[in-house]
Amino acid sequence: MISIRPVEGLPEIGEGDDLAALIAEGAELADGDVLVVAQKVVSKAEGRVVLLDEIEPSDRARELAGARDPRHLEVILRESARILRVRPPLVIAETRHGFVCASAGVDASNTPEPGSVVLLPEDPDASAGRIRERLLELTGAEVGVIVSDSFGRAWRQGTTDVAIGLAGIRPLLDLKGVRDRTGYELHATVIAVADELAGAAELVLGKTDGVPAAVIRGVDARGEGSARDLVMPAERDLFR
Repeated sequence: MISIRPVEGLPEIGEGDDLAALIAEGAELADGDVLVVAQKVVSKAEGRVVLLDEIEPSDRARELAGARDPRHLEVILRESARILRVRPPLVIAETRHGFVCASAGVDASNTPEPGSVVLLPEDPDASAGRIRERLLELTGAEVGVIVSDSFGRAWRQGTTDVAIGLAGIRPLLDLKGVRDRTGYELHATVIAVADELAGAAELVLGKTDGVPAAVIRGVDARGEGSARDLVMPAERDLFR
């Protein structure tokens, strides 16, 4: 049986907070569990917050801003490795991590204070690894960790949470060469296990409920890999 349990009662997270210790206090963890942590609290703990009063917008940012704060657009431009699509003030960008997403992951919701924005972690896989190691130290439990964020999709309405960082789990399940019940051999089926787990956890996290983490039990996702394994190679991407 699969269960998804929210980690409730966590305080507002600030720079330098021991996020893993706070989670360990509020969650019962066992070997094989998968902890899904919202990117926003990971970024806050790592100090990935920018005050817009400290930003001087460029001419390009003013051009893209429309009715939006050009300082916000300037932060997006600085976090982007490449701008892929623009419909001012909407910007679809490739981040330095290789993710293709709206606003290069720069977000003005659930920020520590008005006039600030939160950036993606510098290295979400490393963030997940540190949380995993700290939880093992504190609880003795070997868990997988996913850092999740909400992404839109080029061919579907709405957003869903996906894995932008992970540790201790396999990101993909490759079924190529496996035969189905009728004997047909699968040739191209690869399951995005980490993204499925991130999306499932979002059902109990929500965007406005103040629940930044969830524990999934009953899914054997143990393995190795990186969230970068989930990024579509440019040569196979029909939407770029």
